[in-house]
Amino acid sequence: MVIYRSIKEIEPIRNSILTIGSFDGLHRGHQEIIKKVITTANAIGEKSVVITFDPHPKEILMNHSPKVFELLMDIDKKLALLENLGIDITFVIHFDLEFSHITANSFIEEVLIEKFYPKQIIIGYDHHFGFRREGNSEFLQSYAENGNYTVVVVPEVKDQDKIISSTFIRCLIKDGYVRRASFELGWVYGFDAYIVHGAGRGHRLNFPTANFILKDERQLIPKSGVYFARGIFNMDVFYGMCNIGYRPTFDEKEFVMEIHFFDDFVRDIYGEIIEVQFLERIRDEIKFSSKDELISQLHKDKEYCLSRINIYSEEVK
Repeated sequence: MVIYRSIKEIEPIRNSILTIGSFDGLHRGHQEIIKKVITTANAIGEKSVVITFDPHPKEILMNHSPKVFELLMDIDKKLALLENLGIDITFVIHFDLEFSHITANSFIEEVLIEKFYPKQIIIGYDHHFGFRREGNSEFLQSYAENGNYTVVVVPEVKDQDKIISSTFIRCLIKDGYVRRASFELGWVYGFDAYIVHGAGRGHRLNFPTANFILKDERQLIPKSGVYFARGIFNMDVFYGMCNIGYRPTFDEKEFVMEIHFFDDFVRDIYGEIIEVQFLERIRDEIKFSSKDELISQLHKDKEYCLSRINIYSEEVK
């Protein structure tokens, strides 16, 4: 996949099959759009193109809000998934306040038509673009004759009666429903993190853990609790159980993310980046009456997780 990050780099590409979007999380609804772009382009022997944005427009437009826009995925993860899906070209537009004031009309003429000469633009049913979100599928259609392209609108994708959306998926993750979130996403939710040294409390419980911190502090963190998880490092997969929270049994105040791997491989990777994936939420954090009671529960948690490995190992073969 060819990646462009500046419009000046792009030599005009004719008859492309193109889509536009933030593709926040690149969930199954987004993937339907991407797959349609690819199959259409392949059928006529032309290039499939994705135009997306980094950072996410909401990060910039919410700049003065006290609420931080939390990421489902960073741009590197998004690009990797787009490549795996089979996209030929991705243009990553640096989104800033200046770009946010570009009109939908200018965007169509100066980016879409001038650089990509699209034969067809495939767009999600709810996508908007341009200053004040004036651009949408109807707006694109109004320029179709002059631009010599056709417009295809991909309808929503539902899980039962619920439309799959980035907002809904965020809520699932914040509430701890990571397994359902991963189903909606079409990939296992997780993020890159640095392995760091902790206080060694897990080692003293005979459940040594590796603490981790976010590679990108904007990343959305699941609800506090205990999770069946896995780490991916150098293409190898290691299963374990992860605790997110404050370790109430020991009355600690500092928020900690730590993972106990069933294969103790973490001794030599401190400071390295590992992808932590959250498979299932097992339980809430609990304040146990004693260290022994906690250890007993940890053994039960581990037994449950070990019984589930075969279910998840199939998907990474």
